[in-house]
Amino acid sequence: MNYQKIDGNLFTKMILEGALNLRQYVKEVDALNVFPVPDGDTGTNMNLSLTAGVNELIKKSTEHVGRNADVLAKGLLMGARGNSGVILSQLFRGLSKHISSFAEINSLQFAEALKLGVDTAYKAVMKPVEGTILTVSREAAEEAIKTAKRETSILRVMEATLKRAKISLAKTPDLLPILKEVGVVDAGGQGLLHIYEGFLAVLRNEKLSDHSVEAYEESTEQNKGMLAEQPVQAKIAAEEIEYGYCTEFIIRLNEKLANGKEFDEARFRATLSEYGDSLVVVADDEIVKVHIHSEEPGSVLNQALSHGSLHNIKIDNMREQHSHILTEEEEQGQLPTIRQKQPYGIIAVAMGKGIEEIFKSLGVDVVISGGQTMNPSTEDIVNAIKEINADKFLVLPNNSNIILAAEQAASIISEPVSVVPSKTIPQGIAALLSFDPGMELEDNQQTMTEALKQVKTGQVTYAVRDSKYESLEIKEGDFLGITDGKISTTTRDLLNTSYNLLASMIESGEEVVTIIYGADTSEEQVTELSERILAEYPDVELEIHNGGQPIYYFIFSID
Repeated sequence: MNYQKIDGNLFTKMILEGALNLRQYVKEVDALNVFPVPDGDTGTNMNLSLTAGVNELIKKSTEHVGRNADVLAKGLLMGARGNSGVILSQLFRGLSKHISSFAEINSLQFAEALKLGVDTAYKAVMKPVEGTILTVSREAAEEAIKTAKRETSILRVMEATLKRAKISLAKTPDLLPILKEVGVVDAGGQGLLHIYEGFLAVLRNEKLSDHSVEAYEESTEQNKGMLAEQPVQAKIAAEEIEYGYCTEFIIRLNEKLANGKEFDEARFRATLSEYGDSLVVVADDEIVKVHIHSEEPGSVLNQALSHGSLHNIKIDNMREQHSHILTEEEEQGQLPTIRQKQPYGIIAVAMGKGIEEIFKSLGVDVVISGGQTMNPSTEDIVNAIKEINADKFLVLPNNSNIILAAEQAASIISEPVSVVPSKTIPQGIAALLSFDPGMELEDNQQTMTEALKQVKTGQVTYAVRDSKYESLEIKEGDFLGITDGKISTTTRDLLNTSYNLLASMIESGEEVVTIIYGADTSEEQVTELSERILAEYPDVELEIHNGGQPIYYFIFSID
């Protein structure tokens, strides 16, 4: 159909179809990860992130395209997982900024919104890398604007956008050498392409899938196993709840405040913090989303009114809710736990019961289940922070693909939060060993970050497909030895690969070598590997732990 405008209904259909189409290709997008390891990364993260946004859109969809875009962007922001999910959330956040006030948009406004989304995403990444989803989205948006200047048809603009995205995606191996070496295109760019294919299908009145709300919800129900469990908040006695009213609302900002100044998010957050705790403020140019626990919800709303009109106001009496829950638990013999406020709260991300126990023994308050195959969302990390009654917080992502989500969570929490950019489990452990509860937050963050450099990490997993990495020819089923993020050895035998990896990491022969073995590794294999290492390196000090982690047969650290 020759659409000249996009209204709220058409926008919702496009997003639903884009999300459903991406969902169909999750495994294919995951398979494009540069390393041929079973880490279920980009496609899974983009799917779960978009799912969070679409779930909000389904609940609050209107005929107003700008409002729908805002709802989608807020849901995506809180549900973002992994680097690809965070970038996707920023693409739609920028898009929503441009069209927030419009009931419907024309082709040029749509193209400009895509471009502002790209600009927002680039700003969110500290060191943007070309040859990724950023390049694909940027070049596609540039083509959209070029086309929209001469075309009023939304369909024609989307066709040109998708065509350019495909060309850009095909060129990503030329921009990022590692992609060419492995023989794949960028996974994030491919995921975005599937979303755009869904957009175009709706504009052509085609059906890649049934893009009704019912079909999406049915698909979501079938995919619930992919969603991580949310952290369970610790229980306190109802009378111990200092701020009893959970207050949530949205401010639609006035163009100018009464004093003629622009809205100051930092000042507004500081003002509201005087009225309670658990404060979360998510703001863009036109909309502010607020969550706060307060004894004076009326005063909070009065402060907000000075900045604009209020919408979606929701106030819950938490003492009443909590008393009901507490009564049920006491009937089952479960007693509440009362906790005092502590100086620091520490959150770490890890998988495996044994690794979780190691982190908790080192002072971690909440371990979020996640890592390879399941990156926690921004909201998961926010909820974990809110679960701890502390003055300030440290977050250890322990995975390079979780750092952006952790930093995004830190940016929307009112309490002081610092992220220690740990990329592996051994790095997280090394950082915790340097933690000093008597130091200030910034000093601890710097000291712990410096500690990451003092440990070498090795990991042993398996190849999920044939591939080539530098001089290594990799076949599906091969065991892979990875050193500090690079594949360094591969064989068809688990113990040979593990020994070769460890031998390449040991330098003086007098280091402390820690072996953390996984859920699929037998004690016999651990014993055999240990004996081989000690026979060759008798001065090595060996520490062995049952981590119980999936994916990785062994995790090694040397310091």
